[in-house]
Amino acid sequence: MFEKNVLVFLISATVVVLVGTVVTMVVPFKWINDPKLAIASVKPYTPLQLEGRDIYIREGCNNCHTQTVRPLLSDTERYGEYSKTGEFAYDQPFLWGSRRTGPDLARIGGKYPDAWHVKHMKDPQSMVPRSNMPKYAFLDRPLDTSLTEKKMQALKFPYTAEDLAEAKGKTELAALVAYMQKLGNDIPWRQAKNAAVVGELKNPFQDDLSVLPEGKALYKEHCAQCHGDKLQGEVGPKLSDMDKPDAQVFTTIFSGSPNAGMPAFGDTLGKERTWKLVTFLKNQQRH
Repeated sequence: MFEKNVLVFLISATVVVLVGTVVTMVVPFKWINDPKLAIASVKPYTPLQLEGRDIYIREGCNNCHTQTVRPLLSDTERYGEYSKTGEFAYDQPFLWGSRRTGPDLARIGGKYPDAWHVKHMKDPQSMVPRSNMPKYAFLDRPLDTSLTEKKMQALKFPYTAEDLAEAKGKTELAALVAYMQKLGNDIPWRQAKNAAVVGELKNPFQDDLSVLPEGKALYKEHCAQCHGDKLQGEVGPKLSDMDKPDAQVFTTIFSGSPNAGMPAFGDTLGKERTWKLVTFLKNQQRH
């Protein structure tokens, strides 16, 4: 009957689509934004972080980067614990996204130190050679905070005069970095999953100099951006005078050191290549 009456069919189809939209989008969005559902450790954005989030949106970062870790093994192994509803109670609008031209950023907070982000934003290829991300060096300019307080009031985020003062005199780049460092960093999701290394921590290549060229190549690909081409240090500390046991160096590389902004490379390198990298680093200490 409906297909014979075009007007009735169009009205019915429109109603069905509208109802479906309300049920699948409007209601869940309002539900997720309920502060009562927020995880206790998740806090509203500070003025500086909020300004950084607005810059993130303005520059279209969400067109290439998602902010949601799906409960799939491929996602959790690469990005960390899957995203929870309560993490987004203060996000208006949501930046979940569905297309990853670049990596997901839901758990980027605390993975790298501020200096890494600054260098990466100014020249992405200096940190990730294969990156196709454009340079954002122009963000190193004064941050406009004339509307910051009104934004905080509109979103009903708590703030103090000291919080507002913190944002003044900063650059847009500093605000963006502050926002990046908050992402996923309000919940204790980081677990030492990579620390569970089976077997005794003994370097199988300790006296095998044949692995040095591969170890050097691994260092250049994964470490030089932060520690310098000659281990002299830059974003990260210098490694030229590192005096630590092989096992400790292995654990740091394999499992990372979140408090120091050192990401884990265990999933990327595996045990054998990590030991080759350790052998190269320790060999440099002897010369």
